[in-house]
Amino acid sequence: MSLERVPGGTGAAIPGFTREGRSGEVPFFSQAATFERLWPVIEANLTAVFDNGKFSHGRQVAELERALAEYTGAAHVIGVNSGTDALVLLLRASGIRPGDGVLVPAYSFVATATSVVLAGGRPQFVDIDPVSYALHPDALASAVTAGSRFVMPVHLFCRMADMTAISAVADRHQLTLVEDSAEGIGMWQKGAHAGLHGVGGVLSFFPSKTLGAIGDAGAVLTNDPTVAELVSGLRHHGRFAPTLDNFPGISTETGMCGTNSKMDDIQAAVLLAKLTELDRDIARRAELAKAYQERLRGVPGIVRLPETVDRRSDAADVFYVYLVEVDRRDELVEHLARQGVGTEVYYPTPLHLQPCFAELGYRRGDFPNAEAASQRAVALPLYPDLDVTELDRVCEAIREFYLGRAK
Repeated sequence: MSLERVPGGTGAAIPGFTREGRSGEVPFFSQAATFERLWPVIEANLTAVFDNGKFSHGRQVAELERALAEYTGAAHVIGVNSGTDALVLLLRASGIRPGDGVLVPAYSFVATATSVVLAGGRPQFVDIDPVSYALHPDALASAVTAGSRFVMPVHLFCRMADMTAISAVADRHQLTLVEDSAEGIGMWQKGAHAGLHGVGGVLSFFPSKTLGAIGDAGAVLTNDPTVAELVSGLRHHGRFAPTLDNFPGISTETGMCGTNSKMDDIQAAVLLAKLTELDRDIARRAELAKAYQERLRGVPGIVRLPETVDRRSDAADVFYVYLVEVDRRDELVEHLARQGVGTEVYYPTPLHLQPCFAELGYRRGDFPNAEAASQRAVALPLYPDLDVTELDRVCEAIREFYLGRAK
């Protein structure tokens, strides 16, 4: 396979990360400029991986785990091969038993609930707060049953769930609190990073995330040494052998039935380079979100814009996604596509209506806030490489649609 050299770079580019061929379109996500700028660092990190010859949970992974621990304040960070696996391993390490009820929001990516099933539990759906899109504390309190053992709030789009209120419900009902903080890197609340308000949380490094790899990768965050040790073993087939300095061990034998969920060093090499610009990227996302706010406020047909991001010391939000609720959502998406503007619909089918959960017995109308969001929500392009002129094109196309000037 031939590799194309990045303009201005010192080595070969990864195919697909050049700006050529965009033809004036505004993609939903692109990191072409980021890779062009960071390529010398990424190339050096990749060279170190190849020179070392260890491609799975090797030195680069260990370095990334240490860097993420410093960034988030977590006592332990365990790299794995996806955010979904991180959820499954965290639930298992937190003591989930077959059939345990896990309270989760009805509005989220399907992995929130399928991870519960894969870990042996039973999802129990809860309606969301219509502003934060996170699990609603009052709805949570009403949804607890005799079979509930865990609660797993999800931090979606740009802000965390209300962890003070959710923690209070968890304490009152003796529920184990874990967090689906896959989108939450850089988000803080009450002095604790997302994922560190209960037993533990997760991060996803899917390419479009705030800190994205070039493929699937994830991590578990926890301050509990026992949970960290269990996750470390479970990601490696249940083998707890201390093969690395950062890999805790109690035995050279397979102590539990685990899986193969080790992070590879190629992803860690890229993430280490991009981590150096994470705070800058978060600030850029906030600038772009503010520009959207200014341009879209008052446009007819827009039902809700996200609230202004809050970077106070007790609540630091991050615009991972710029999500708006609109009338005639599907028609707008088609119009924007014709204009060359990419969008993403989050999430057209709420979890309780997914076919894979039909046997749980939920019905349409059970969770009105989740269902309303699924019918009206759409995400607009938002990433550090987005230019303001491109953002203007997006906003103008939206105005054209709702003001009757669509071409």
